[in-house]
Amino acid sequence: MKKYLVEFIGTFFLVFTVGAAVRSGASLAPVAIGAALMVMIFAGGHVSGGHFNPAVTLAVWLRGKCDAKDVVPYWIAQLAAGVVAALIVVAIFGRPLLGAALHPTKASLVVEFLFTFALAWVVLNTATARGTAGNSFYGLAIGFTVLAGVVAVGGVSGGAFNPAVGLGVFIMGLEKLHQLGVYLVADLLGGGAAALAFKATHAADE
Repeated sequence: MKKYLVEFIGTFFLVFTVGAAVRSGASLAPVAIGAALMVMIFAGGHVSGGHFNPAVTLAVWLRGKCDAKDVVPYWIAQLAAGVVAALIVVAIFGRPLLGAALHPTKASLVVEFLFTFALAWVVLNTATARGTAGNSFYGLAIGFTVLAGVVAVGGVSGGAFNPAVGLGVFIMGLEKLHQLGVYLVADLLGGGAAALAFKATHAADE
């Protein structure tokens, strides 16, 4: 149960930061989002692994470093955190007057897949690989991957790279239901592909 609570807390603060930073018009929103993920990973990584993302949980499970019995409870905790964070953001800021954003579907699928792949790839290599075991930089590396992705392609897809974030921003009214589908499909595929790539390049870690 401790692991699931940690996953809830970490995902909550990530999704809340996304919503609050976007709705307040913060110019440094990508930095805040990457920093929130970084500090939550440092705070909870030693308890739950610090996934805070269903796509990352999928990647870590496929890689063999997450028990199968934990996958669904992790997903439930992460998605529930996204819902709670979104409801609090709506309570504070209301719904956006201009409505949900519009994003090109094909481009969104591509960039969400690529940067979720990058995120999961960095997680697997910095937090689960034998060659980087015991390092102190994994949270920074993971947070900066999200920062890079949001800056690079946030204008294309919204820059979720995380189904829990996708669910949260949909509930906040920032994204349409169609875009939530993009996040679910592209992000889970990106996490799965990263796990396969990791296993192909780290046979000695099996």
